[in-house]
Amino acid sequence: MEDWRGANRSLTQEFDYWIEDVEGEIPTDLNGTLFRNGPGLLDIFGRPVHHPFDGDGMVCAISFSNGRAHFRNRFVRTEGYGAEQAAGRMLYRGVFGTEKPGGWLANAFDLRKKNVANTNIIYWGGKLLALWEASHPYRLEPQTLETLGIETLDGVLGKDSPFAAHPMIDPGDESREPCLVTFAIKPGPLTTITVYEIDLTGKVVQKHDHQVPGFAFIHDFAITPNYCLFFQNPVSFNPLPYVLGFRGAAECIKFQEQNPTKIWVIPRDRSHPAQCIPADPCFVFHHANAFEQDDEIVVDSICYETFPGVDHNLNYQEIDFDSRPPAQLWRFRINFQTQTSQRHLIDKRACEFPFVHPALVGKHHRWIFLAAAHQPEGDAPQQAIIKINPESGEQQFWSAAPKGFVGEPVFVPKPGATNEDDGWVFTLVYNAAHHRTDVVILDSKNLEKGPIANLHLKHHIPYGLHGSFTSQVEGSD
Repeated sequence: MEDWRGANRSLTQEFDYWIEDVEGEIPTDLNGTLFRNGPGLLDIFGRPVHHPFDGDGMVCAISFSNGRAHFRNRFVRTEGYGAEQAAGRMLYRGVFGTEKPGGWLANAFDLRKKNVANTNIIYWGGKLLALWEASHPYRLEPQTLETLGIETLDGVLGKDSPFAAHPMIDPGDESREPCLVTFAIKPGPLTTITVYEIDLTGKVVQKHDHQVPGFAFIHDFAITPNYCLFFQNPVSFNPLPYVLGFRGAAECIKFQEQNPTKIWVIPRDRSHPAQCIPADPCFVFHHANAFEQDDEIVVDSICYETFPGVDHNLNYQEIDFDSRPPAQLWRFRINFQTQTSQRHLIDKRACEFPFVHPALVGKHHRWIFLAAAHQPEGDAPQQAIIKINPESGEQQFWSAAPKGFVGEPVFVPKPGATNEDDGWVFTLVYNAAHHRTDVVILDSKNLEKGPIANLHLKHHIPYGLHGSFTSQVEGSD
C-alpha cells in the first residue's frame, strides 16, 4: 500500500523534453502522439482534495517519430484552475467530496461546478479536447497543449453544458463515413440523454434527446452501427446533504440492490423508438465494446456487484481494497425478441479500463486489453495488463508487480496490420522503487515477453484516467 500511495501526490511542474532514458528500442514505424488525461493536482496550495477525481486535469503528450519520443505535460487552464491559482487557495467544492475551508457552513448552498477537465482527451475534427462529463470540453493546441478555451462545437454547446467524457469513434464502413458519437446526461427525476454525432470536420450532424424515468448516473456507453446502449445503474440520489454542504454530490448516490439495471437501447436512426431491457442489478462504469448478432446485441462490460461509493469519512489513501467489490469483465446478451438480457462472467480477476482495436468499435471483436490486479482474485491496485478473448477465455498476462502500478492500456495497430491484435499496447506505469513514471510499450501479440521499450520519465505522474492515440499529431518544436 505504501508503494501504491507514492503516485498520489501532485505534479506541479510542467515539462517539455526528449526522453533519453530508454530500455529496449522504440519501434521506428511508430509515429504519432499518445495523449493522456488525469488529475495532476491532488492538493490546492496544501489542502488535499478528498478524492483524486476532484483534482485539476493535467494532459500529457508522448510524441513518437523516427524511433524517438518526446514528453510534454500541461495543466488545462480551466476557469476554476485559473481562479484558484490567482487566489492562492481553494475556492470550489468538488463533486467527490472535496470541501472548501470553513466547514459545512462555508459549503452550504454553493452549487457551483468546478470543471476540472480531467477525465479524457480526444483528437477529432482537427481539435484536441479535454473532457469532463458534467460540463463543456476545453480545447487545447495539439502541439503545445496550450489551453485555447471553451469548445462549443460551433455554438451547439453552451458554457457548462454537459458533454460525456467517453465519446466513441464509429469507424464506419463501405456505406458510412467515420464519425464521433457521444452523449450528454442531465439527471433528475426525469433524466435526459442527448446523443450527438459529429462528422470528420467536427460538425454536429445529428442531435436527439431521449427522456428516461428516474435518476441516471451514466459514465460510459457503447455503440453499434444502429444503436447506442446506456446502462442505467440502479441508484438513487438524495441531494439534501450536498445542498447543505455536508457531502459531495457523488457521496449522495446509493445503490438500490432490489432494482434491476435498465439497459436503454436507443436507435441512432431517430425515427425508431428506444427500448428498455432489464438486467440483473449491477453497476457499470465502463464498456469494452458492443456488436449486433442476429436478434441480439452483445456487450462486454466491466461490472461491480454494487456501487463502489465514496465514503466521506475515509481518506482515499487508506482505502481497504479487501472490502471493496472487484470490477470484473462480464458479457451481456440483449435479446430483442424476448426483451430480456443475460450475462455471464468472463474472468474473475479484478480489472478496469477496457480497450479494443479502434477499427472494431461497434463490430465483432476477439480481444480486449485491460488494466488488472496482479492477484487472480479479490480487489487490489492495478499492476498488470491482460489480454482476453471473451469467447474462448484465452488470455495473456504481463505484470509490473511488485513495484509497478499500471494505468489504462491503449492499443495502437501497426501500420498495415491485418490481424486484430497486431500492434502495440501503451500504458503508464508508476515505478515505486524510483518514484517515477515509465511509458511502457508492449507487443500486443505477445504481452508475456515483456516491454519492447520502457521509457523512463524524469518524474512521476499521478494516476490518470483515460487517453487516446492519434497518428495525425507527432514530433516536437
